[in-house]
Amino acid sequence: MLSYFLITALAFGLAALAVALWRRVELKRERRASAALEDLEGMGPVVAAGRHPKIDPYRCIGSGACVAACPEKGVLAIVDGRGALVNPLACVGHGLCQDACPVEAISLVYGSREITLRLPKIDEHLETNVAGLFVCGEASGMGLIKNAVRQGRTAAEHIAAGNRRGKDGAVDVVVVGAGPSGISATLALMDAGLNVQLLDQNELGGTIRHYPRAKVVMTGTLELPLYGKVRGSTMSKEELVALWEDIDQRFHLPLRAGELVEDVARRDDGTFVVRSTSGETRAASVVLALGRRGTPRKLEIPGEEHPKVAYQLLEPAEFAGKRALVVGGGNSAVECAIALAEAGGCESVAISYRRGEFARCRGDNRARIAELIERGAVRALLKTELTSIEPTEVSLKHEDGREERIANDAVIVQVGGTPPSALLTKWGVALVAKRGEE
Repeated sequence: MLSYFLITALAFGLAALAVALWRRVELKRERRASAALEDLEGMGPVVAAGRHPKIDPYRCIGSGACVAACPEKGVLAIVDGRGALVNPLACVGHGLCQDACPVEAISLVYGSREITLRLPKIDEHLETNVAGLFVCGEASGMGLIKNAVRQGRTAAEHIAAGNRRGKDGAVDVVVVGAGPSGISATLALMDAGLNVQLLDQNELGGTIRHYPRAKVVMTGTLELPLYGKVRGSTMSKEELVALWEDIDQRFHLPLRAGELVEDVARRDDGTFVVRSTSGETRAASVVLALGRRGTPRKLEIPGEEHPKVAYQLLEPAEFAGKRALVVGGGNSAVECAIALAEAGGCESVAISYRRGEFARCRGDNRARIAELIERGAVRALLKTELTSIEPTEVSLKHEDGREERIANDAVIVQVGGTPPSALLTKWGVALVAKRGEE
């Protein structure tokens, strides 16, 4: 009998200890989340670039199912017993949190009460108010490669089912943008036997080509016309580039690379003239498969026109032996600094950011950059702004007003891009304002 009571008491004691340890971990996690939320509030109005979760605090029961479902760790957290979006800038809008919520407390929205997002007005076929002009991919407000592929296919299938065809030397369709959405649209149009021309200001793959080496992105199962299904929840940059190149080798995509599209004009007869750096292409329909990145945002400082200034990192090996400075504090900037430091070829790597910490990027990136800074592999120039660029050095201004000059051979600016909304407006596409709406 005594042993029974001892065993029972021991079991209760171990259970109580386990609960206490679990609660201690949860409290630490909640304190970190609260601190992240306070830091976010200190930034002023911030909103995700695309769709993101909006949590109803009156319906949320704090189950944590949304936190567990989100593959981008650190985006959602439980704060004061309720779910909270603590890092909206790292949200990619996949919506798994909404599916996981047991009480339907999450809706996926665009913009917020404080920040308005302007998105193209499109119908269920991705067609705009301009007949024959379609917008798909990130420019439509929908992120993720899987969604981009689906949208490109949807627009192409609608065009193929219609009767808009090129006449008198015009092609049936011009697709602008050779990223996932543009590739998908082109394949579907080729499958339907249409005459299509694919244009891109860079090369096949779009923004993916600009990702750092070995960057992993969410894909999901991709259903590519002609090519078939490509299964997998994630793929590396190299795997995605290999996929696009394999598609090109098999089907010989009608790509004209290095073509910056400057204008899309609708003629009186309802057809289009697409003006690019090499001339004009007439088409019955146009698919704008544009990324959200748009034109890289400039710093507008003296010396920015110097050849050593770049706005993307393709291969870290290009910077071997150089004293490199990355400008920015978001995911792209931090990943750029990580790639340069881990490649090991730079003489030195520094990163300049106007805030005191890298709160605008994903948790795994924050952890990696913190480790590299602690090891001395990256110098963190926090609370600084780049003020001028010279051939062998740069000047920075600290928050306290102090000026600093450092030796430098290369500057990589990663401060985002100008969204394509201005181009869409110029081309006659109506925009809708989203202020926290589904």
